[in-house]
Amino acid sequence: MGGGLLIAGTTSDAGKSVVTAGICRWLVRRGMKVAPFKGQNMSLNSFVTREGAEIGRAQAMQAQAARVEPTALMNPVLLKPGSDRSSQVVLMGRPVGELSARGYHGGRQQTLLEPVLDCLAELRGTYDAVICEGAGSPAEINLRRTDIVNMGIARAARLPVVVVGDVDRGGVFASFFGTTALLSPEDQALVAGYVVNKFRGDVTLLEPGIEMLRGLTGRHTYGILPYAHGLGIDEEDGLRVSMRGTVRESVVAPPVGADVLRVAVCAVPLMSNFTDVDALAAEPGVVVRFVDRPEELTDADLVVVPGTRGTVRALEWLRERGLAAELARRAAAGRPVLGICGGYQLLGEHIEDDVESKAGTVAGLGLLPVRVRFAVEKTLARPAGEALGEHVEGYEIHHGVAEVLGGEAFMSDDRGHGSDGCRVGAVWGTHWHGSLESDGFRRRFLEQVARDAGRRFVPAPDTSFGVLREEQLDRLGDLIEEHADTDGLLRLIEQGPPAGLPFIPPGAP
Repeated sequence: MGGGLLIAGTTSDAGKSVVTAGICRWLVRRGMKVAPFKGQNMSLNSFVTREGAEIGRAQAMQAQAARVEPTALMNPVLLKPGSDRSSQVVLMGRPVGELSARGYHGGRQQTLLEPVLDCLAELRGTYDAVICEGAGSPAEINLRRTDIVNMGIARAARLPVVVVGDVDRGGVFASFFGTTALLSPEDQALVAGYVVNKFRGDVTLLEPGIEMLRGLTGRHTYGILPYAHGLGIDEEDGLRVSMRGTVRESVVAPPVGADVLRVAVCAVPLMSNFTDVDALAAEPGVVVRFVDRPEELTDADLVVVPGTRGTVRALEWLRERGLAAELARRAAAGRPVLGICGGYQLLGEHIEDDVESKAGTVAGLGLLPVRVRFAVEKTLARPAGEALGEHVEGYEIHHGVAEVLGGEAFMSDDRGHGSDGCRVGAVWGTHWHGSLESDGFRRRFLEQVARDAGRRFVPAPDTSFGVLREEQLDRLGDLIEEHADTDGLLRLIEQGPPAGLPFIPPGAP
């Protein structure tokens, strides 16, 4: 068996995904063969592997950090919320049903521990090291009995655990201590120490607290990672950025042409794969914002209607907020609109949905001559082809099957699946997620948008989204290499939990 390490967190969004990816990139640069793993992931941002399996985008990104091809083994259970109380359960990349939170945690989750551990064991039998990511907090004592992603797999696989805390939120020392003290003695014996994330300022001011934490818990702090701007990696649990802010904090070059291009993304309910617009935000001179009011569309040069896990619900939301009427006005005026996946479906004439919302036949926005029927079987594919005279690649995740009745095809598939999408005037729609990451196609599309919008915008000739992503992943590796106790982390990975870690009362109730 190869070595292993579980990265847990004091809260959701503490930085587990970033630290996991950074450790993967640091290890692979050392010459180790490494894989990421997350037993159970709840996310609307997903990806399709080459074998046609659906996994969380964060694990696909971590696999890229490890320079390996992502597989379903790396994320055996994916939960895709459909409401506040239910989720679609995806097992080994395929949907197996819709369950309420009570039904899942009431029994189904426990039955998944064995296949999750089998996947972890298979990875550890293949790789030198497997870096596992937890979910939420390991101290969620109400869920410990059925846990298959935090201490449940750590104890079953005897993995050392490092807990990440976000110091930028405040209360990080209390969070570290309280997280540890709410675990059972058996679980505490696996918690080797902590990593402080997003620290700003003079690190010497934090050091007395680190020493006191060690005195209180008997555990080492394996790193103090500085707050780093521009590390926009694929989010898991929701839209973290402000809906009225930019997509990423990174500073990009000034526009090549005389004008900027303004892109408004409708922040529809249950928005999925909003990472589709990251490639637009990476372009010099393109300003991307998430919006939820019709007046925020009026000055946009391009409006993107993104994917959603609730297409019919998103339709209702657009109409209730007046966004649907503004989209219709834009289309009539020849101003650009792009729908992706669920966003493409709701631009059509009508939707027959007896699967997702079970709403039956619902009128769409009528901006494209397309009729959509929801199938029980989910389409999962990795298409490639041509659009606007350029090579384009993407991935498909949808239940809706589109019947195109007019207009012109948007994407042509060179793998024998015909064409995808539809275009009428300045309104475009496609099922292909990730297509904007194809550099040549993105430039041609933005040139067309600029012409339709009357903007003197010129795409930069040398922007490579793939290169930018690699640079981000290298920066994550640098964070670990420069600010973490890499010798200590390597000992944990190779030797397991340190012996003699003290118990911190009161323990689990």
